[in-house]
Amino acid sequence: MTPNVDKLISGLAGFTVLIERRSALRRLPALLRSGALAVAALLGATLAHAQAPVDPAEHKLAHELRDVVRTGKAPETYWVREVAGVRHLQAVVVTNGADPEMSELRAYVLKVGGSVHAVHHALHAITVQIPASELPLLAQRDDVVSVSPNRAVHRTASMIEMITGTLAGNVQSHNSLTSYSGLDGSGIGIAVLDSGVMKAHDAFKNANGASRVMRDVNMLNPTLADWLTGVGGATSLTPGSAALASYEAAVAADSVPTPDGYGHGTFVASVAAGRAYASSASGVQDISGVAPNANIYDVKVINDQGIGTMSDAIEGIEWVIYHAKDYNIKVMNVSLAADSTESWQTDPLCAAVRSATAAGITVVVAAGNYGQSMSGQEVYGAISSPGDDPSVITVGALNFHNSVSRAGDSVTNFSSRGPTRGSYTDSTGTLVYDNLLKPDLVAPGNKIIGAAATAGGSVAWNYLANNYFGQLVTPLSMGSYNLDETQMTLSGTSVAAPVVAGTVALMLQANRGLSPPLIKAILQYTAQPLAGYNLLEQGAGSLNVAGAVALAQVLKNDISWGGYDPGENILASGQTMPAASSVINGETVNWSGIVFVGGNNVVSGSALFTTYQPIWDARITWANGVARKRRVVYWSGTGIPSNTYPQAFTDSAAQNQSLITAGVVMGDSLAGASSMLGKTGVFIPTATLSGWLAGGSGTTLTQGIVLSEGLILSEGLVMSEGLILSEGLIMSEGLLLSEGLLLSEGMIMSESGPSRACYRFDLQGE
Repeated sequence: MTPNVDKLISGLAGFTVLIERRSALRRLPALLRSGALAVAALLGATLAHAQAPVDPAEHKLAHELRDVVRTGKAPETYWVREVAGVRHLQAVVVTNGADPEMSELRAYVLKVGGSVHAVHHALHAITVQIPASELPLLAQRDDVVSVSPNRAVHRTASMIEMITGTLAGNVQSHNSLTSYSGLDGSGIGIAVLDSGVMKAHDAFKNANGASRVMRDVNMLNPTLADWLTGVGGATSLTPGSAALASYEAAVAADSVPTPDGYGHGTFVASVAAGRAYASSASGVQDISGVAPNANIYDVKVINDQGIGTMSDAIEGIEWVIYHAKDYNIKVMNVSLAADSTESWQTDPLCAAVRSATAAGITVVVAAGNYGQSMSGQEVYGAISSPGDDPSVITVGALNFHNSVSRAGDSVTNFSSRGPTRGSYTDSTGTLVYDNLLKPDLVAPGNKIIGAAATAGGSVAWNYLANNYFGQLVTPLSMGSYNLDETQMTLSGTSVAAPVVAGTVALMLQANRGLSPPLIKAILQYTAQPLAGYNLLEQGAGSLNVAGAVALAQVLKNDISWGGYDPGENILASGQTMPAASSVINGETVNWSGIVFVGGNNVVSGSALFTTYQPIWDARITWANGVARKRRVVYWSGTGIPSNTYPQAFTDSAAQNQSLITAGVVMGDSLAGASSMLGKTGVFIPTATLSGWLAGGSGTTLTQGIVLSEGLILSEGLVMSEGLILSEGLIMSEGLLLSEGLLLSEGMIMSESGPSRACYRFDLQGE
């Protein structure tokens, strides 16, 4: 093997990237030695996923499970276990049966010696434990749509107010350490799916000193951990029933004094909605989050070592969906990731967040921290699940270089780049990749200060602090301290996501009629393009809170409730589109004017917001030429409030309709064919494309984009599979099983700080 080949493969192997046909590289030594990888002969050569004929039933199985069927051997992994000498596996099975309780399928699982550990009505699925030998017959059932392993999920591992534009005049004035005027998230509920939230921390108090952590629930499923057979699954949770009361009592953790033994969730919650109570002590830094008066709903799906299961995460999402109208939960932050390589169309975690979106909840997800290989090479195609779903807002991380000036901001090396690389096998046996444009935007995610969870009456630190004390935890003084005011510093896209989640709360406080897809479009349209970074690195650009709120405020306040015809005016009475720029800390910040639609299309123009676009309907998901409509089915009956408690969701092809109206500007042709060397297509600098669109370039649609007979005649920006080994591009075909602590990014030790009340540690930083 040539040195260049060795270097390329070792760089990839250090990042545990999957290369399926390494032998093809060995057959091309001359080309590789010369570095001329971008030749037509290579396009598809290393990714010509030619496969032996596949049993149609195997198409229902995730790739990891197909290997079990083909080899008869189950791997050594966290979702496989020996039970009484029999190899069992845990999986999430999505079904299309008419029975919402999936009774026949549950009975079948029990009959073959398995268990049903959870019933997921939000995506018409069940979490099962089943002998590995029964997997082929399970897949052959007509009522089974897909089977996915119960993968592990992991956490993705003030200055914020100033650098994001939160303190601009139209948003918020920070009058004192404990009071705010303007928008502060009041009345909006933010659900935090993570490792728990330390509700006793001062960062979560309101102006009266009461906690804004309104509920604590723990979704970690002990039955799954015990690998019990013969478990029949849950029954219907009818509102007002004894079964529902029993379930709620089982998951309630409101009386647990320290629900965050890991420490990640407390920090994330403080970034989204922390209050400056920790600054009441002299010298302690201001850790105000973006929405410092929003209500917090703590949904624990990650254990005290930082790991959970996909099934537990789905259970947490379902709890949020069920109670969204009860508690006015309008935003859900998901700073966790699963190592799925499934398409968004079959991944259960993606299906769960799509159900949340369809129910009117704006879901904000961390992109992942896989943007750089161990050898320092930039890696494309490593967006985590569920950040690879088209319905969510996927957030990458930027480095603000410890300055309120935005001029020098950069995308962090660790922030995951797009496109999404989930895949499915079509009826011909060809592996098809999603290749969606992601992330949607970036937000501050490097060396952010937030709340640190502690326990008990002494310095009983969370797991991260305990295990990295001295390395990553640096005491800032030797004086006295208040355990309810402890702080730490973290970096990662899991930190960037709650910055956006808090922003969404402000937008909804300003205009409660915004739908989730409209919110995402506003965030992208008003984002600031960073110089030198392309669509796959920064999406539409850097978060601009002031701009997002300004645009939200000129729109009507009932858009999310429907009833508008395509092209109908949605500007509020007397309002016009604001100027496409904001002033933040004295700097003029130009808006990108860019919105991603359809998975890989770039659109622009004021018509997106002056007139109603059918894609602002949260029930519609459009990507990969597919348009689906997911509808909520609510519980009904005597004493049950109407349209309040979701019972199930239906999913069907969207009817023939307009998706985008005339007057919208398409930018796909401006970007051109994708070339990393040429900086075109998906690799075009966002600022370049934004400038062209602002200058009047692009194609103004005269008829819009119409879904007709299930077809959408718009390909968008296509990521050629040949690019995976052309132009020196490193493309990830699989994700790391764990983000780890990413110490390769550097450990930042704080050498100075306030005199008391502040201990700090860094997970990563640049």
